[in-house]
Amino acid sequence: MNRRNYRLEEIAHLIKGELFGDKDFKISNLASLEQAQNQHICFVNGDKYLAQAEASHAGVYIVTEKSMQQLKDKKNFIVVDNPYLAFAILTHVFEEKITQRGIESTAQIHSSAIVADDVYIGHYVVIGENCVVGRNTIIQSHAVIDHHVEIGNDCFIDAHVTITGAAKLKDRVRIHANTVIGSEGFGFAPYQGKWHRIAQLGSVRIGNDVRIGSNCSIDCGALDDTIIEDGVIIDNLVQIAHNVYIGSNTAIAAKTGIAGSTRIGKNCIVGGACGIIGHLEITDNVTLTAMSMVTKNIYEAGTYSSGIGLFENSHWKKTIVRLRQLADVPLTQISKRLDHMQAQLESLESTLKLRK
Repeated sequence: MNRRNYRLEEIAHLIKGELFGDKDFKISNLASLEQAQNQHICFVNGDKYLAQAEASHAGVYIVTEKSMQQLKDKKNFIVVDNPYLAFAILTHVFEEKITQRGIESTAQIHSSAIVADDVYIGHYVVIGENCVVGRNTIIQSHAVIDHHVEIGNDCFIDAHVTITGAAKLKDRVRIHANTVIGSEGFGFAPYQGKWHRIAQLGSVRIGNDVRIGSNCSIDCGALDDTIIEDGVIIDNLVQIAHNVYIGSNTAIAAKTGIAGSTRIGKNCIVGGACGIIGHLEITDNVTLTAMSMVTKNIYEAGTYSSGIGLFENSHWKKTIVRLRQLADVPLTQISKRLDHMQAQLESLESTLKLRK
């Protein structure tokens, strides 16, 4: 059973904050400003939340020094430079953790597999030949760890996950329910009107501290490996094709599809429902806003967008008509019209100057 009550002084120490108020005040959980009661702790992430904080019934507030000075009617504070980061740290304190260890009787583990003593292996888990499962790793029920897969220390493999293709996972990797790692990539050679399957001979390599959401698919490489570097975070429902490389600390939001052999740099942000075609290179520190379609290399850091933003329906229909009309006009004709308009404007400006 996880501990659920902490003294304010303990919490301040955990997030390296400065305490103001009753050091022995008892805290039982985190809560939003709107739902908090006296036993809860909240965070105030900027001036725009001050009014909500004033109205909140929370017992403790994580704030900056500036925010604390504005919340004069509150009693208990922890002052930090970054309240949102402090909140993120505290979520791990109050998180319901799996403390059970051991191997359930229904699990099937091949005799050649190497499994650390302090793991948890859930019901109906299957672990194949020559697998390795590292220290303090948790594998939930019905997961399949296929032959020659290696899983590092302190990993979490959720229910119904399949890891195959001799994939190699380093430490502190989290993979959520129903995700498939190392499945066969989409490789076919067209010949005489038929598609001829290409056997996928590569694997998947996943670095430290990677988080992969539920219902994702990360394909093994055709020849070389698909590589996910350290610190990458991947949302639910993401498809990563064979031989993709994703650099460290890149974040990929839900419903994104990345075609084969694309390289994405480090510290990138890929918004939801983006589509990235194959064999491209995206440099470091690139942000793609939601529903962007990437069809060419990106060699300079920055924010990129594509598509049309939301309009009221009648406005959208008019816009589409105008775009179609524009597409039917040759570019040279548009350029000539713009040149003519510019010449007319210059002529008007000259006339106005002469009259002055």
